[in-house]
Amino acid sequence: MAAHVTPHFHNQPGVAQIRVGAKEFMCIGALPPFDHPHIFIDMGGENEAVCPYCSTHYVYDASLHGGAVPAECVYVPEVEPEHS
Repeated sequence: MAAHVTPHFHNQPGVAQIRVGAKEFMCIGALPPFDHPHIFIDMGGENEAVCPYCSTHYVYDASLHGGAVPAECVYVPEVEPEHS
């Protein structure tokens, strides 16, 4: 599986707000297998957005450079081993 070009974030910890270092990203809700459909969020000129699916509140923070606070809310898919 290729790495995500668009950052993906989740709210598995159930925090009230996630600061993110991207204005365009995907919200997946919780970690798989309990994730919701991956929702593309584009903040445009705003500095915050709410996922219409799970109501997670995202706030843009340019200093995070694509990361998130809390850091565990960045979704990094497990790499499946290649079969020979």
